[in-house]
Amino acid sequence: MFDPIAQTISDQHLNLDYSVQLTVRRLDQIHPNISGNKFFKLKYNFIEAQRLGFKKILTFGGAYSNHIAATAYAAQFFGFESMGIIRGEELANKTYNPTLKLAQQMGMDLKFVSRENYKLKQDPEFNQQLQVEYPDSYIIPEGGTNGLAIQGCQEILNPHDYTQYDVICCAVGTGGTIAGIIESSAPKQHILGFSALKGDFLKQDIQQWTQRTNWSLTDAYCCGGYAKTTPELLCFIENIEQQFQLPLEHIYTGKMFYGVFDLISKHYFAENTRILLIHSGGLQGRLQKISINQK
Repeated sequence: MFDPIAQTISDQHLNLDYSVQLTVRRLDQIHPNISGNKFFKLKYNFIEAQRLGFKKILTFGGAYSNHIAATAYAAQFFGFESMGIIRGEELANKTYNPTLKLAQQMGMDLKFVSRENYKLKQDPEFNQQLQVEYPDSYIIPEGGTNGLAIQGCQEILNPHDYTQYDVICCAVGTGGTIAGIIESSAPKQHILGFSALKGDFLKQDIQQWTQRTNWSLTDAYCCGGYAKTTPELLCFIENIEQQFQLPLEHIYTGKMFYGVFDLISKHYFAENTRILLIHSGGLQGRLQKISINQK
């Protein structure tokens, strides 16, 4: 269902003045709208929704959610209706940002709920109520993270990677992508996640999906929290784009690259370490105009 729209994924090697090898897996090149990790997360969920005969896709996300944008496009492409439960009822009467505009243009109905009610998104009773209210809807969790998403994300790596790379780095939002990568990695590889959110609660979420221990997570480069930025981060992204012709956004991939380059400069990685960076897409986030340390 998804594979026919996929484009060739390339690996981009970056020449550095440090004694490590750095390669970027350009998942952002998969598709203009269903790009990066979202392609892998949505793949088996949409196959399952089609198999079960659902007519509508219902999912959750914040105002800047890559998942919301990708799900809206995929739903329209494959003939589903779609609805997004959006965190923040105060946004209903504001001008939509580029992510929400794109979702709306793709035919997604947007339902804005209070931040308090949004926290119920994983509550069984709340989801049962949604299923009653929208009986023809296949429900995908926030960020697309569920067992089927992790199954898809295991396909990000291939057998050649097991001997080619020592460390694999990726941005982390809900934990599904890194869980899939951990599950498909070789035991001797280390998977290093860069959280886009502040706090260590994501560690517990990831541990629900994998029993492996060859991974670690840092929030040292989240710049204060989700969708928050600093002048240093924005300047870094601009420099990387100019130096390597590599597009980044400041919510996920930019922070991950920022963290990796900082660690390299501090000699965190052993000499000649072979590092693979997963570019997880989400480039519609480049259109967002987010102020420094926006809440």
